[in-house]
Amino acid sequence: MIEGTVLVTGGAGFMGINLVRHLLDRGHTVRSYDIAPFTYPEADRISVLQADIRDRDAHAAAFDGVDTVVHCAAALPLSTPGEIRSTNVDGTRALLETAAAAGVRRFVHISTTAVYGIPDHHPLVEADPMRGVGPYGESKVAAEEVCAEFRESGLCVPVLRPKSFVGPERLGAFELLYDFAYDGHNFPVLGAGDNRYQLLDVADLNQAVELCATGDAEAVNDTFNVGAARFGTLRESFQAVLDRAGHGKRVIGLPAAPAIWTLRALEAVGLSPLYKWIYETAGKDSFVSIDKITDRLGFSPRYSNEEALVRNYDWYVANRDRISQAAGVTHRVPWKRGALRLLRLVM
Repeated sequence: MIEGTVLVTGGAGFMGINLVRHLLDRGHTVRSYDIAPFTYPEADRISVLQADIRDRDAHAAAFDGVDTVVHCAAALPLSTPGEIRSTNVDGTRALLETAAAAGVRRFVHISTTAVYGIPDHHPLVEADPMRGVGPYGESKVAAEEVCAEFRESGLCVPVLRPKSFVGPERLGAFELLYDFAYDGHNFPVLGAGDNRYQLLDVADLNQAVELCATGDAEAVNDTFNVGAARFGTLRESFQAVLDRAGHGKRVIGLPAAPAIWTLRALEAVGLSPLYKWIYETAGKDSFVSIDKITDRLGFSPRYSNEEALVRNYDWYVANRDRISQAAGVTHRVPWKRGALRLLRLVM
């Protein structure tokens, strides 16, 4: 049981709000620490600190009474390289330094399977080399190296590497799929779409976080992949959303090589909403082994790829009228369509 406050960095983000709700449902005391405003109904049930994680002057208020930190805050791939580095690496180090000085019991760091780069084998296991692609992937590798320093110095620092996760409040790149499905368009994928591609429901990620926050310190003080146990091909996963929309539309494969060349060119001139790691891996197998967290911590994911995407799509439909149409760089708003908006004219 977590005795003190749980500090959730990035608490106003997609993962953050889902984790806050999960923790509240289980009777925990929660504080959100985010540069963005916390605009959810749960605001009167938690402590809210709106500040930058890099601002050490805010750390005293952030860590007051804290037993456990869950570090979800990060600058995402569409941010500038400088912002990504200073937030994901320098910000993580600053938080860990304060956590160690404050005697925090446990610091759960949310990393990503993007640290594996563009892999040459599957399933990926935790001992595989880290080869981050682009500023975001590189920053998450560096952040894990910082976590390892503090683990070696005696702090309990579980690290979770989740696959791309979806659920209530998730938009970002997945909003493209939901928007196409809702309006009755076919949806394009790179290649045939027959590659096995693992996703993750945010509810299952929350389960993994809780296991790391409450489990035996020796068992959890390690690095764990997190993903769905049941998943198939990318085509099958996306088709489930199109079927849910009910317009009879299909997943349409695009020749992979020309599409990737085009996306590279569009990214170079700022006209693509997709970054390299997404489009370079979307047409290939992408899955990790979850044996380690399953065997050691008893992780048991509930949702399949299809169930997770349909659950997220249902949330999108129910909330479509209130979703901000202002594009941004976080998972809670649509990403800029760029040249991909033209696909709606032909799909």
